[in-house]
Parts: sequence; structure tokens; C-alpha cells
Amino acid sequence: MRLTTQKLTGVGMLITLGIVYGDIGTSPLYVMNAIIDQAGRHETAAVSTVMLGSISLIFWTLMLITTVKYILLAMRADNRHEGGIFALYALVRNAAKWLIFPALVGGAALLADGTLTPAVTVTSAIEGLKSQTLGPVHFSGTQGWVLLVVTGILVGLFLVQRLGTQLIGWSFGPLMLIWFSFIGLVGLRSLLTDPGMLHALSPVYALRFLISPDNHQGIFILGSVFLATTGAEALYSDMGQVGKWNIYGTWPFVYAMLMLSYLGQGAWVIHHATQLGVRHPDNPFYAMVPGNWRMFAIGIATVAAIIASQALITGSYTLVHEAIGLKLLPRLRIKFPGSEKSQLYISTVNWLLCGVTLGVVWFFRTSSHMEAAYGLAITITMLMTTLLLQAFLRQRNHRLLATTFVGGFGLLEGLFLIASLAKFAHGGYVTLGITLLILTIMVFWYYGNQRRSAHVVDAEHVSLLDFLPQLQALSRDREVPPFATNLVYVGHVTPDYAIKRAVVYSILDQQPKRAAVYWFVTVNEADTPYECSYTVETLGTRNVMDVQIYLGFKKPQRLNVYLRQIVNDLLAAGVLPDQTPRYSSVPGRQVGNFKFVMLNQQLQDLGAQDDLPALDRLLIGGRLLLQRISLSPQRWYGLEFSDVVEERVPLFIGHAPDRTLRRK
Repeated sequence: MRLTTQKLTGVGMLITLGIVYGDIGTSPLYVMNAIIDQAGRHETAAVSTVMLGSISLIFWTLMLITTVKYILLAMRADNRHEGGIFALYALVRNAAKWLIFPALVGGAALLADGTLTPAVTVTSAIEGLKSQTLGPVHFSGTQGWVLLVVTGILVGLFLVQRLGTQLIGWSFGPLMLIWFSFIGLVGLRSLLTDPGMLHALSPVYALRFLISPDNHQGIFILGSVFLATTGAEALYSDMGQVGKWNIYGTWPFVYAMLMLSYLGQGAWVIHHATQLGVRHPDNPFYAMVPGNWRMFAIGIATVAAIIASQALITGSYTLVHEAIGLKLLPRLRIKFPGSEKSQLYISTVNWLLCGVTLGVVWFFRTSSHMEAAYGLAITITMLMTTLLLQAFLRQRNHRLLATTFVGGFGLLEGLFLIASLAKFAHGGYVTLGITLLILTIMVFWYYGNQRRSAHVVDAEHVSLLDFLPQLQALSRDREVPPFATNLVYVGHVTPDYAIKRAVVYSILDQQPKRAAVYWFVTVNEADTPYECSYTVETLGTRNVMDVQIYLGFKKPQRLNVYLRQIVNDLLAAGVLPDQTPRYSSVPGRQVGNFKFVMLNQQLQDLGAQDDLPALDRLLIGGRLLLQRISLSPQRWYGLEFSDVVEERVPLFIGHAPDRTLRRK
């Protein structure tokens, strides 16, 4: 059965539970532990104040940030049913040039902070086995074997990504339903021992706790409270996978189960902790589970942790895909295992994420150390999303709402950011370092392209129509040795026939390339999965062809196969002259040979472009370097076994004369 993302259905809601709620759904595994660690030692009389205040802060953080900001507001800002910070930027980028800054910073921070999500959730779940007995087997209390099990689980998870998220959603959806039902029922059982914990739903307790002398951390306690809502941004990013209506339908259930778990943990802590600073061997989540259900709790928690990692991974694919489309990241090989364009797989992202996540696991080693570093970068992403949402609201003439929104959520998330800064020395520097690395790549790719375009937009683009007489004459010139029957340049020809000057330079200058037919091919990605069509403009000639190919996102980029079919079609229609080769091993062959020319643009040496500012040279040079080490055009277009000529051409063709040169 195919998932319909634009309708509210039972199947859709089940798959939604399996895809998007893993991160925020596993927060009960570690949030209360983080709060207890940060709150420090308290007398028994103060424990009730700490628990009521902390859980009240959790409830209202989820209400304001997850429910109001993301569920009710952000999901209205969908870009062709896709969500996430880059999809949001695409909606508002024409409103102001400066909006590219929050998009770049927020996207980089989200991708970086997500490397901790699989590490902290899976490690928290597996640590529940320490000192447990299963039949004749007693698990060791040491951390070494925990790291080995976590490593095996994470490697297995990254291995199955190529199967597609729809299959994973079908597998994980029912299990995630069991998880939420389980944590809700266990939390309710513990809550019934102290129904007074329901007072925590009042915002009064949250505000009192922030200024209470029992809160030794002040606003810095918000750094741990914030962990309860770290999955909200990923939830928005995954909207395109399941549709907003399925998220609307499932969030009330998820929210209720989460709060029952937090309330139950609070009740357990109040009744069992003599001093808050003395940790129980188990964290409150496992401790409130009846003994005969403990192993089941650990098992289902491990499954939920795997799903949390899955939500992060699929969200990362979506973000990177959108960034490539917006020219914020270099081109990568993208596969579409499912029947929807939003269900994709990017091998490079998958294995980079795997390597970094495993590095985080072995660097921090314990979940408590990971918790101390978790959440810092994501607060930056949320602030950047707030700025973009404010622009979205203003764009739709909701100026008062936009001002109120950016003021209220800017202040709230600013407090969370200040509170999270305390995590920098405890490991937050790791995610911030990864953020800066990703941001550097984005800056070089985006601004390098911008500065190059600014310098070459006029001088380096020409009209193909202006060169038709020369191309026709060159094709007939017998004094020039033949280069190919069909000479193909893959690039972008605009509706007014503008083309990069480097293409014409490659054909006509230095060593002219004589061909029977010159092909200028533009490949366009269609939104439908199996679209495969083309248009041809002959430009009033029989040897210069402007071809626009439209390929669905599931169609392979086998450009040589498509072009051979196009040539056969045009030969049959009498548009092209006969190309039958004199010699061929294929009986009845009518199509001549092909040569594909790929232009590798090079930035000239320092003395060749003196008028180019130093910063522009740095950005353009960085972009060209990234272009060389990313996916090659040959592989992108499926031309690995075709006759491809890679030609180095100068980025800037021709220079202004040096007026200081004089003849002696």
C-alpha cells in the first residue's frame, strides 16, 4: 500500500510514528537523568519543588516550542509539502538577501547536532542492561561491552538505509506505537502513587522554580530541560515524508504519553530519593518499571532509540537534498528507493554521519557525558528558524503576528541558548566544531558561486544564436579534421538561448572541433518519479540542437542511452542528415559516434586576474576545489563508459589589457 502524505489516514499515522517521532519520543530515557545531574544535591524536602518545577518547565517547553511554534505555525510554511529550514528559506529568500545567513547557520547546526542523537539515545537504552540478569546471564556493569553493542546497532542501522524509509516506517510504526503506549502506561502507574504531580501542568510551578533558591542552577537548568524538545526541528524536516496531517493527528497522543512518562518519573524520584544528588543505579525511567517488565522495557527502549536515530538520518537526507537544490552544498549521488520523491537515500551523507556518530560514541563513552554536550547547536538552529518564520509571516502580511512571534520566541530560545552555553566546555565544542566545518563548506560553495556569477554574468555568457553561422561553417570545413559525429555539451541553455561562453570557446578557439552535429543538452529533474521526455529545437539548422531532457527523480541519468534514442527519432523524422558509419560491428547501425566534452573550469594564477578582489579569489577558488572533489559530471550523468573528454578551460576568458605595458 502506498503512503498518501496529503491525507489523514490510520496507515499514515502509524508510519508517521515510525519515521518522525523517534528523537523527541526517546527523550524520557535521558532528560530526567540530565536534570538530576545538573540540579545537584538537595535535601529531601526540596526534591518535590525541583521535580514539580522541572516537569512544569518540560511541559511548557513542549507546549510552546514543539506544539505552538512547529506544529501550529512552522508546518503552515511548507514548500510543496516539504518542511525543514532549507525548504523554509526557499519560500522567503526573495524577501531579503540577509536571510541566507540564518539558513546557512541553522542548517549547518542542525546537521551537526544530529550526530549526537543516535549516540545518546542508543547508548542510554543499552546502558539499562548494566548489572541486569537475564536467565543465567548477568550483564557486566562495565562500559566497554556497552560501547561494542551500541557500535553494532548503529552500523546495522546505517547499513539498512538504502532500503528506503517507507519500508522502515512500516516496520517501525507498530513498534513505536507499543513504545509510546508502554511509557504512558508505566508513567501513569507511577503517577497514581502521587497524583499531586499533576500540579506541574500549571505554568506557575515553572516560573516559581526558575527563581526559587532550591534551583541552584538558575536559568542554566534550562539546558537540560531543553533536551525534551530537541526532536522538534527534525520533526519539521521530516514533514515531507509523511505529510502534515498525519503529524497533526499523531502529536496529541505522543505529547500525552511523553508527559505521563515525565510525571511518573517525577513521582518516583520524590518517593525514592533521600537526596536528589545521590543517583540510583538505574535512571528514573527504568527504575519506575516493575521488575518483571524491566527487560521488556530495555528491549523496547532500544528499538525506540534505533527509531530516534532513523528520524535523524532521514531528516539529514532531506536537508542535504534541499541544500543541493538551493546550491548550498556540492552535488551528491541521490537515490530514491521508495515511490515518493521525499523518500531518498544519499550514500555519502549516510556514511559520513555513521563515522561521526561512532566517533562521538567512543569519544564521550557514556550517555551522561553525551547529555552534557547535547542540545547546544540545536538551540542555534531554532533561533535561525524563528528568524525565517518571522520573514514568512511578514511576507504574508501578518506583520503584528510576525513581530510578536520573533519577540516571544526569540526571547525564549535566547534563554535556552544562554543556558546551553554552559555545555560548551563539557563537549558542546564538538558539535560546534562540526557546525563550523559544515558551515565553511556551505559558505565556499554558495558565496563562491555568487561571486563567480557576479564577475561572469555578462562577459561569460553569450547567445548561442550569435554563433550559429560559425558552427555551421565549421561543420562543413573539410580542412579541419573531424572530432566527432555527435559532439555533446551538457550544461544549461536558457529559454533565450544563453550559454556559457566557455562552451563556445571550447568548440571554436585553440583547436576547433568539427562535428556533424553539435548538441547542447540541458537535463531537468521532474517531480514525478518516472517522467522521461524531451524537447528539441533545431534553431533553423540541421546541425545545432538545443535539447531539454526531463527525467523523473527515479529515472537513472543514462545520458548516452537517451541521446542515442533521440538521434534515432530525429533521423527517422528526417530532421538530421544520415549518420550511417562506414564501418560498424552492429548490423544496420544508423547513428554515428558520440563525444561528450566536460569542461573543468580553472581559476587562473594570481597574476592573471589582478582586478579580482582577494576575498573573491578565495571564495571562487574554494568552490572550484569542492567541485573537483565532489561527484564528477561523468558519474552524475552515467557516462563512465562513454567517450568523455575532460577539458580545462579558464574561468574568466580574456582579460582587460595591461595599460602599463610599453614598447621600448
